Amino acid sequence: MTIERLLENTPYKLIAGSLTKDITSVEYDSRKAVPGSCFIAVKGFTSDGHGFISTALENGASLIVAEEGNEVFTEEDLKAMAEPKDACVITVPDSRKASAYLAASFFGHPENSLHMIGVTGTKGKTTITYMIRNILEKSGKKTGLIGTVCNMIGDEKIHAAHTTPEARDTYELLAKMVSEGADTCIMEVSSQGLKLDRVYGINYEIGCFTNFYEDHIGGNEHPDMEDYFNCKMKLWQQSETAVVNADIPEIAEVTASVMSNNVKLITYGLTDLCDIMAYDLVPGIKNGVSGTYFNITSPWYCGRFFAAIPGEFNVYNALCAITVAYLAGADTDSIRLGLETVEVPGRLQPVRNDLGITVLVDYAHNAASLENVLKTLKKVGEGKVITVFGCGGDRSHTRRFEMGEVAGKLSDHTIVTSDNPRTEDPDVIIGHIVSAIEKTDGSFETEPDRALAIEKAIDAAKPGDIVLIAGKGHEDYQIFKDRTIHFDDCEQASEAIDRIRRRRNDQD
Repeated sequence: MTIERLLENTPYKLIAGSLTKDITSVEYDSRKAVPGSCFIAVKGFTSDGHGFISTALENGASLIVAEEGNEVFTEEDLKAMAEPKDACVITVPDSRKASAYLAASFFGHPENSLHMIGVTGTKGKTTITYMIRNILEKSGKKTGLIGTVCNMIGDEKIHAAHTTPEARDTYELLAKMVSEGADTCIMEVSSQGLKLDRVYGINYEIGCFTNFYEDHIGGNEHPDMEDYFNCKMKLWQQSETAVVNADIPEIAEVTASVMSNNVKLITYGLTDLCDIMAYDLVPGIKNGVSGTYFNITSPWYCGRFFAAIPGEFNVYNALCAITVAYLAGADTDSIRLGLETVEVPGRLQPVRNDLGITVLVDYAHNAASLENVLKTLKKVGEGKVITVFGCGGDRSHTRRFEMGEVAGKLSDHTIVTSDNPRTEDPDVIIGHIVSAIEKTDGSFETEPDRALAIEKAIDAAKPGDIVLIAGKGHEDYQIFKDRTIHFDDCEQASEAIDRIRRRRNDQD
């Protein structure tokens, strides 16, 4: 593809070089630039890609895309740098949007060959995308999934660095989905993905909004809740139909945003003020899996369903998935089967054991999520609930106190441990959590070593008890100031169960 063709739909200014050169790749990482590459300089939170233009040129990049008025190089600087390398340089009004334009062009606009479904909101994105994927696969479609846990094409799993990848990586994934015969892509669309134009140019046939809680505030995320909310609402600028939870406090604001973008609105919930409603929720077990039975009424069909993940909030997730699946053409039998057999990594994920206890791993990493999970487990289980959790470092301190208070009030016993302390002292984070638990009179202990904390919780559990290991979910790493190690809560729990079983057998 020539530079001229690559730039067909991109506003730009030519600074130096020829537009007739061939482009063989599009990159935002200067280390991946090679002869024939287009390097797009993007300003990030911690570094500015413009500072790596010289590296990209040394590596042979044929095209440099810089943002107008960037703080690193003037147009004269760029021209002087490019001419000795016989490279082409252009400037664009917004290099992030240009990154999406150029990636879409380079990869042949794969988004236009797929039915695109986007899910945003604070909680439930991962569960909903897995539910939709499972239903559509049961209906005979081949799907792609982009999200927090991993990216998938059919049954192939691909590592995910971000919930919503950078634009270049998103379009490459979409192109791979098309080449491998997928007809639908289900995406988690994060607030950061929307804010940073990682999904710019994608038209979603269906966009979903789950709920809105305080999260992702501070640091390199959002300065305040207003910015967080407004970034979520950007989804309607590129959606045809909006599927929205009608029972959230922000429903009026969300509806106004949907309508202002002339998007069709369909609502779901547990009240009669929505288009698709669930009622008669009953906790139960089907095929050995805990979940919830519920009836639905809607303009399309009525009946009883079973979601294979427990809790009222997962009925909300199921309602969203049912609505999307219907709009995507799935039949009722596929919807039922998909919900009954869905498994979501790190979302109330069971760890099998023969100790007579329930061990669950969940991604609950803020107060709202932890509260929802604990309230659900208190209803489902007959014994005590023992919670193991910590909080990540270099994140909002408010989360620690809020989660500590929730655990103290709702858990029968809490073991406070380390999560991903990052650059912070784990003991300081634990101290913040403990100070909140102490105000509740809840039973607790501390164990900074997360592996030991998990084993202590499982060893202390009696038949009928539930052990909830919260905070990390699907993550398979633990980040410390000086190192990152492999750490998977499910693996650690399984290994602890084996050790406990052996010890108890030896004692017998």
